[in-house]
Amino acid sequence: MKILIAEDESDLLSQYKEFLEKNNHEVITTTNGEECLLAYRKVYEKWFKEKDEDSSPDSPFDALILDYQMPKKNGLEAAKEIISIVPNQRIIFASAYVENTLQESIKNLKKIVELMQKPFELQALVDTIEDKEIYHELEKLNVNIQNLKELEPTHAQVRDYLDALNKIQKGRTF
Repeated sequence: MKILIAEDESDLLSQYKEFLEKNNHEVITTTNGEECLLAYRKVYEKWFKEKDEDSSPDSPFDALILDYQMPKKNGLEAAKEIISIVPNQRIIFASAYVENTLQESIKNLKKIVELMQKPFELQALVDTIEDKEIYHELEKLNVNIQNLKELEPTHAQVRDYLDALNKIQKGRTF
């Protein structure tokens, strides 16, 4: 799988990259939101030129792992721009504050993205990325988000969505 990671902590970034590559994934790394967007656009342009409607994947990367808090542009800002380019791009936020991250993703991205609560085991990262069922179940959950009249979810709604997301992710990430 082709994965783009944006993480400003160099130790974590190298651990993610090394572990994912040991598990046969192609990994591109960046250290902030601006670098992430530049890397994404570069790969997107090549992918878009070469894509074949019948056999190409739906997005240039199988998954993006975005640290929520980064310099220059945070993960949410980067995700918002990426989703404007490829609305179905799979995004996984790495955050210590999953409830706030979920609330902000609903409000700003108008969808729920996958979450991994820091710190997490490297095997949980691989398992989450390789589990394509998660993303398909998440698409179903996002239908509910589109039906919200206001994208200002209550605390109870956020908790419900967090519980549903945890169930989809098989309890391995938070």
